[in-house]
Amino acid sequence: MTPDPVRKSATARWLVCVALLVLPATTLAQWPSVKSTSTPRNADGGVDMLAPAPRTPDGRPDLSGVWDKGLLPGEVPPPGSFSGIGPSQAFRDLQAAVKDLPLLPWAAELKATRFKQNSKDHPDAHCLPLHPIQLHLHPQPRKIIQTPKLVLILYEANDGRREIFVDGRKLPAGDVQPWWYGYSAGHWEGDTLVVESTGFKDQTWIDENGTPASDKLKVTERFRRRNVGTLEIEITVDDEKTFMRPFTYTVQQRLMPDTELIEFVCNENNLSERRLVGN
Repeated sequence: MTPDPVRKSATARWLVCVALLVLPATTLAQWPSVKSTSTPRNADGGVDMLAPAPRTPDGRPDLSGVWDKGLLPGEVPPPGSFSGIGPSQAFRDLQAAVKDLPLLPWAAELKATRFKQNSKDHPDAHCLPLHPIQLHLHPQPRKIIQTPKLVLILYEANDGRREIFVDGRKLPAGDVQPWWYGYSAGHWEGDTLVVESTGFKDQTWIDENGTPASDKLKVTERFRRRNVGTLEIEITVDDEKTFMRPFTYTVQQRLMPDTELIEFVCNENNLSERRLVGN
């Protein structure tokens, strides 16, 4: 698949990412559908997405499952989206929120430069890990595996893996080695899993438009499973070196029942780098 090398809008760049990364994955063989025996179902055999959220033996909401950023109920795919995989309303709301935030001068300049260079240095274009903020709205799904002391998120995108420790440990203090996914520690507040993350790599990308973040970035996520089919995530971004104030937004994930992630090796047959343009 050969994309047009010149991207004139954020939407165009997003669709190219979908075409390059999603289509090859979704057309390959994968696990056959196996019906879960523990998932509540309607009379027609379909999953009852509005049933109460499942719970673990210790009484916590069980966040486990394969989740898709998907379209929200009643939402219509935007014009130009491929097979309904285009940016959801939550994605557009996030872009609007970030666009209107008062970026500090260095961050505004870097974002503008990335945009003018057609996002040629986007980590996704080079098969590098994506930031957890961006992964919440990535078109490829993610799988959550919840245990009493660890919540593991497996991302189909670039075969990512994120560990959230819920064993009572604190985030590492001081000058730690920065990681792509940062360091994450969580705790329960009632039925909400609160996750705090720090220690990210400097000048990462937190969205498709090249909005950066610094090594001072702190992300707080609140995971709530509203019912069988809906996972709500409230995200607060706090980075005093990049933004003049923190900001918060909420996204929803939709359950993908009776399926599994597929293997996705980004750098296998990756021909996109030779077509990237920019200074």
